[in-house]
Amino acid sequence: MNKKQAYKQLLEFAKQIAGNSYSPYSKFAVGAAVLCENNKVFCGTNVENASYGLSMCAERVAVFTAVANGCKKIKAIAIYSEKGNVTPCGACRQVLSEFSKTADVVYNTGKNSFKTVKISSLLPKSFSGKTLKK
Repeated sequence: MNKKQAYKQLLEFAKQIAGNSYSPYSKFAVGAAVLCENNKVFCGTNVENASYGLSMCAERVAVFTAVANGCKKIKAIAIYSEKGNVTPCGACRQVLSEFSKTADVVYNTGKNSFKTVKISSLLPKSFSGKTLKK
């Protein structure tokens, strides 16, 4: 399977999991699927809370699920929303860059189309563990 086919499939996983979104307040369902270095896929969807600050984005749910299952190196993440053209928020970009500075971010741009960008282009000069070392 070539990269384009793999990313199309990854986006389909994200689309499927978006159907499980708990978004009664925003009505903005998002699904994410993380492709790990070992080729395992982990999915997540956004989960809202009446106390808005306690809500969690689909991307972080997917990344945290991957980490909980032993995957700490990410090759790509696909993000799906019916609205299209949804890229990770700033917090999700920072979390993604923790596990890969070169990961591809795949997102749908229309019904059957998608775009791919590098996480490093979405979050240049990201904060890292190197910043903490003296």
